[in-house]
Order: sequence, then C-alpha cells, then structure tokens
Amino acid sequence: MGKQGSSPRGRRVENEDLDISFGVKEHEFRSLDLQHGGDPPLGRRLSGGEYNWDKVVLTKGMKNDSAKFTPCKGVYVGKRQMWWLHRHIRSIVFTLLLMGFLYLLDSLLFSIFDPAMLQSNYSLQGSSKTEVEMVPRAAKEGPVKLYERLLNLAASSLAEREFKQESSKLWEEPYPQASSWKPCADKTSPHGKPRNITGYILISANGGLNQQRVAVCNAVAVASLLNATLVIPKFLYSNVWKDPSQFGDIYQEDYFMDMLKDEVNIMKELPPNLKLLDVEAAGSLITDADLSKEATPDEYIEKILPLLLRNRVVHFLGYGNRLGFDPLPYELQRLRCKCNFHALKFVPEIQQIGSLLVRRIRRYDFARSTLDKQLLGNLIPHVPLRHYHAAEGPSKYLALHLRFEIDMVAYSMCEFGGGETERSELQTYREVHFPLLLERLKKSKPLSPQELRKTGKCPLTPEEAGLVLAGLGFKHGTYIYLAGSDIYGGQSRMQALTTLYPNLVTKEDLLTPSELAPFRNFSSQLAALDFIACATSDVFAMTDSGSQLSSLVSGFRTYYGGGHAPTLRPSKKRLSAILSRNKTIGWHSFEGKIRKMIDEGQRVQVRGLGRSIYRHPRCKECMCRH
Repeated sequence: MGKQGSSPRGRRVENEDLDISFGVKEHEFRSLDLQHGGDPPLGRRLSGGEYNWDKVVLTKGMKNDSAKFTPCKGVYVGKRQMWWLHRHIRSIVFTLLLMGFLYLLDSLLFSIFDPAMLQSNYSLQGSSKTEVEMVPRAAKEGPVKLYERLLNLAASSLAEREFKQESSKLWEEPYPQASSWKPCADKTSPHGKPRNITGYILISANGGLNQQRVAVCNAVAVASLLNATLVIPKFLYSNVWKDPSQFGDIYQEDYFMDMLKDEVNIMKELPPNLKLLDVEAAGSLITDADLSKEATPDEYIEKILPLLLRNRVVHFLGYGNRLGFDPLPYELQRLRCKCNFHALKFVPEIQQIGSLLVRRIRRYDFARSTLDKQLLGNLIPHVPLRHYHAAEGPSKYLALHLRFEIDMVAYSMCEFGGGETERSELQTYREVHFPLLLERLKKSKPLSPQELRKTGKCPLTPEEAGLVLAGLGFKHGTYIYLAGSDIYGGQSRMQALTTLYPNLVTKEDLLTPSELAPFRNFSSQLAALDFIACATSDVFAMTDSGSQLSSLVSGFRTYYGGGHAPTLRPSKKRLSAILSRNKTIGWHSFEGKIRKMIDEGQRVQVRGLGRSIYRHPRCKECMCRH
C-alpha cells in the first residue's frame, strides 16, 4: 500500500473517469476498502483513473483538526458521500430532467404570446441589431417605460384566458336603457319648405369625408334658416387628403334631394343667369374668418342674410364646423339629424364593396341589423360566399379606429418615444402641412409633450390600444378590423398590437387589388368603406374622441343600433393617468381601472348642452324615447 499523498497532486478529474466511477457498485467500494486495510491513499487509482476526491477539504481538515480528524475518518466520510451520491443518482438526474423539461415548456408557451420574444425572433431574421425593442428606447419618458412590462403582463393574461369562456358582456351594451331610444328624425316638418326664396347658397367644404359630411348637414340647416336654395355642395381638393372626389362620387344626389325635398330647396347647379356672377367681387365670398367657429343663428341672420338678399348668391368657402349646436331651434336641429342619418346614402359602388367587406370578415350573407340595411341597402345577397363562407356561422368582429396617421401625430405636438429622429420628422411635416399651427405656437407658450399627454391631448398609440383591449378581456383570437391606413411608424409600431391580436385585418387584406382599384386614388371613398365596416361592427373601439370618423360612427351606432351596438370610448386623460401614475401596477388592478373607465363612457346619457348632435343623437330632436 502506498503512503498518503503518493499520487500526484493537483490532478484534474476527467469526465470519462467520472462516468466510470458512477458505475461502480456498492460492494466494489467495500472490497476496495478491505484490500487497502481501510486506509487508501487520497490519490487512489480506480479502473485506471486517478482521483483526488475531497482532497482539499480533507487536507484542510487534517491540518486544522489533526487530533480529532484522522486520515481514516476523513476517507470514511468521503466514502459515505460517494455511497449516498451513487444510491440517489437516478432520482437526482430525473429531477434535473423534469425541471429542464418544465422550463423549456414554459419558455415555449411564453414565446408564443410574449411580444418581446417574437420581436427577438424577427431581429434574428432581418436585423443586424442584437436586440429589437418592442417600443422605441430613444427619448423614453413617462408612460413609455411602463409599456414593455404591461405588454408582457397582457400577453400572459391572454395566454391564460385562451382556453376560458369569454364573457358575452364584452359584445353587449351594458345598460339596457339604450334600447329605449328609437330613430325618429325622418319626420317631415309641419311647416313645409319656404315659398319665398331669398337666394342661393354655394358650399365648398374642406377636410376629408367626415368633415365634409358635417359641413353638408350644417349647410342644409343654414339654407332652411335663411329660406335659401342650397346648391349641391362642392368638395375642396386638399393637399393632405389629395382626393378630387365630389358629392356625387360619394353620395346619391337624387336620394339626397328627394329625402329633403319637403323641407329645403336643393338644386344641382345655379341658374344660368347667376353662374357668371363674380361672387368675390360682389362681396358674397364668406370664409372662416367671417364667422365664429360655432356661430349662432342670429349671427347668420345679421351677417349673411343681407348679402344674400343683395347679391342673390352667397358662397361659403372652406365651410366646415361653422354652426353651433346650442342654442338652435328645434326644427333646424332635427333637420341636421335627418340629413346625417337619413339623407346621405353612399353610392351603390361604395355600398357594393362595403357589403363585400363586411361579408368577408363576418362570414355570412344576410343583413342582420338595421345598421346593415341603412348603410348597405339591398346589396347583401342571399347566396353563400364561395371562398369566405364558414360552416360555423357568423363571426363577431371588433372595429378599431386607430387614429395614428402622421397628420394626427404631427398636429398633436406630442412625443411617442421615437427620440430626436421622430421630433425632426414631425417638425418637417408640420412646416409643410401645418404652417399656421407653427405661427400660432410662436405667439404663445405651448404645453410640453408631457403636459399634453397628462391632459389627454395625445392620440392613443397602437400599444395603448392593445393594452385597453386586453384589459377589457378580449381574447387573443378576437377578429379586429383596423380602420385607416398608413399608421405612423409602420409595422414596427404595430408589432405589439398585432402580437397581442394577430387576427387583425384591413380592407387591403380583405379585398383584392382589382376590387380596390376603383377607389385607390380617392381617400374619401376609401374612408367610406372604413365608415361602413366600423358602423356595422359588433363592437366599435375609438382611440380619439376628437376624430370626426369616430364621432360620426358612434353617433350612427347610437341612432340605429337599438341598444345592441356597443362603442368603447377610452378617456385619454384617464388612461394617461393609469399609465403614468402606477409604475408598478399589477395586471388585475390595471384591468379594473380600464373597465371602470370604459364603463363610464358607455353610460346612457341624453345629449348635453353644446354637444355634437351627430355624435350624441339621444335628444328629442333626433330620437324618441319609448
């Protein structure tokens, strides 16, 4: 037998030697101990391998406690440790393998629903960067810091909710009183239309589809107020919208005239003897500067009626929101409602493609509601769709108007986490498209981006919209129709939303290029398709209450929905407070605050003083309560 320490010191344990030792049986350890008289060298050789098990520990023990810890005792302890390890090795290996399997399974499930994981995958495929952030990191201030964490919590919540029954309340009006209000603005005035005509009113409406719609109905009310004949309105060409469409390209002219014929005189053109009149030279050209933003009837009578009587023609150039809502005579208010909800029908070409759009996302072939019939007429056929029909029947869908195009983003003067690049890009856009805004800001002290967000002046981002929907409880597979196009920031900005809700489609997804071709260069006609898809949806979610599309669609759903067309109206101010004040908010707390915010916006209320009648038609001039 060799003496203690006869083996070379510092020899490292080889992997193959370790494997061999694990295969030695218990009785073999005992026989080895007997062969060496129970006092083996610390560097003992087993099956050709050299070991120095517990050498450092045992040597230390012998040095520090030589009187109590003899070499024999030290080796005995080492042997007991090896015996215990050998006896339980299978349990240890099994436990480690089980833990590894569960970890991999958890990682797999998390990667399916976690936006950050998906973005990492995209970055490996198409980016040279080592990491792709879900939200921009530059100029990361305020609530932006919270989004990544909340989006991850939302993804986890959606994953847990995937196999649970979805609450039907999400798709219903929460307050039954909504069904007691019925449309009744189509009644004819007992006074009839005026016989003595004071003159002719020309309207050149500015803005996009929805601003023009408001201008038309305001013009109808003004024509009735002044006992004038309204000439079919013209639409101004805008450098922002870039659409040459005119009234007859979007609305049915003859239907419009026929619906209002008993109350307002309407003609398609001026009489020949007035066509050559130089309206501007005659002093009959009226711009926004000549009227208050929400002028009263008295202002029209004092300023406009004398010009009309003198020149027989008045031209409102760039006409829009230039008639207040209160105070206004009952009949004029009702006439506005009749114009908006009854007289303005989209042309058959728009109705036809609009019906195709709705059928493809819903997968059914019949008009189910009054909203469908009012917007689409008789253009929903009663034959099955060949390619889009689904055996499971109609599917519900949520329409989301995400007002996050560059014009809205730039005009808001807010910041959205894009840093100096974003600020420079939006400033350049303002200089080209909103020079008057910049001039106005020079004369006053503008609010900071943080103050604007805190006061609810900033449009909701795609990330914020996704968080609201997830907080309400809409499931991962919810079908969502996205209104609008050209979201600022493109796909990278939309990534978080589409990860939470992958079944998100646009009209470009649902319609073929040939079906969209007639509308391709006409933004107002494309907006009409969005109007139809949003108004007929099972649930409509707006992200900016100041948007004309959202206002008109929500009003249309209130008027014709019969209490079965819920609209989600998040408060930007309240949402900003939730996101910025609660840095470590838990998901259940977040859900509670979001649901309370939306619930308050869905309460059934009669139109308040000064509120838009197009958005809030629950009033005696527009609707009847049963």
